[in-house]
Amino acid sequence: MSSPYFTPTRVFSSAIALRVIFLFYGLLQDAYSPFKYTDIDYMVFTDAARYVSQGLSPYERETYRYTPLLAWILIPTSWPGTFWLSIGKVLFAISDVVAGWLIFIILQAPEGGAMTTERAMKYASIWLLNPMVATISTRGSSEGVLAVMVVALLWAVTRRRIVLAGMLLGLSVHLKIYPFIYGVSIVWSLESPPDSTPAHERYPAHKAPAEQLPFITTILRFFNRSRTILLTSSLVTFITLNLLMYAIYSTPFLQHTFLYHLTRIDHRHNFSPYNTLLHLSSAAPDKISSLKLESLAFIPQITISAVLIPITLSKKDLAGTMLAQTFAFVAFNKVCTSQYFLWYLIFLPFYLPYSSFLSSPRLGILALTLWIGTQALWLHQAYRLEFLGLSTFVPGLFISGLLFFAVNVWILGIIVEDMGKRDSPNRESTKSATKIH
Repeated sequence: MSSPYFTPTRVFSSAIALRVIFLFYGLLQDAYSPFKYTDIDYMVFTDAARYVSQGLSPYERETYRYTPLLAWILIPTSWPGTFWLSIGKVLFAISDVVAGWLIFIILQAPEGGAMTTERAMKYASIWLLNPMVATISTRGSSEGVLAVMVVALLWAVTRRRIVLAGMLLGLSVHLKIYPFIYGVSIVWSLESPPDSTPAHERYPAHKAPAEQLPFITTILRFFNRSRTILLTSSLVTFITLNLLMYAIYSTPFLQHTFLYHLTRIDHRHNFSPYNTLLHLSSAAPDKISSLKLESLAFIPQITISAVLIPITLSKKDLAGTMLAQTFAFVAFNKVCTSQYFLWYLIFLPFYLPYSSFLSSPRLGILALTLWIGTQALWLHQAYRLEFLGLSTFVPGLFISGLLFFAVNVWILGIIVEDMGKRDSPNRESTKSATKIH
């Protein structure tokens, strides 16, 4: 049944209005409530931008763990006035809407499902009209900027704009480390069309295939033109940006932007099952085993998200694979906060049309209830700890963190199973779309 509401004009107007309301509500709450609406990270961003505007390093601001590019972009927040202080939130909110527009464009394209305008708009609304997405961006989280990069990357790959895709991948990894996992799935998905040349033409009659170094032939065939261009353009972009930032800010850039994340110990607002261990490590580092588990936590995380999932699924459905990769990366990450949920929510509109969660509404409702319920259980324990001063680390926070992790692993299993049932895209259509721009 057709709905008059799901038109681009109405949905995008509603999405913009939702963010405007949240922005003004945030100003009121910040002014009159002891519980601030603005995320503490936004204050870190704006402080770093102020240092940059004074010709100093953004790393003069303690706890700034991001690329200097973000501080450069937010320099206007250092100008006088409430409007300019809030301009970063406006930018992040606009980024949300642009990401939603790109989702809409991809869903309508033949490579993204060839949906009707109304149907594409319904699925894009999962992102555009999601109050969680709007809240996080208007509180001052920069995840919306990365969401635009990631969806633009997906668009570029589906349209075979390989050079652009490589540049976006390099830029995305520079902004935040985790998008590197998409490089594996994209490279794996850029398979050459099957060679239709008869065997007797490919191999001369006087020389058997085994005598023609098949291993080297396989390697050369793997690094086809698309893969080579993607890897080259992404590495050149990533290395160029990093060399530029290193030339300006030296070792602090490397330490705070990249190296810090290998050993970071964030135990506040962390849904991860590693939360209690990280708290113990930060509270009494000398009493904890010399084996730094927080430095080893990335091993199962990377194995699943950057190796097993892309190799198994990326040739079936790239967008769905990126969802599964991101979901696994966040679930197994040693630090898991609400902002990270946006990393995989951006891919839901591409996966849900063929998901078990929609084909079986009971399963979908159960999964959503458990996902929200275990978060609420953890947040209740965190509230008792931080606001009431009660020690709830064990068993409260520990058990609720394990329950949330278990629910995420169960949901991930369903996503992977759904992906496994997908047929690989028609290779003939891939063959006709291999033009490099």
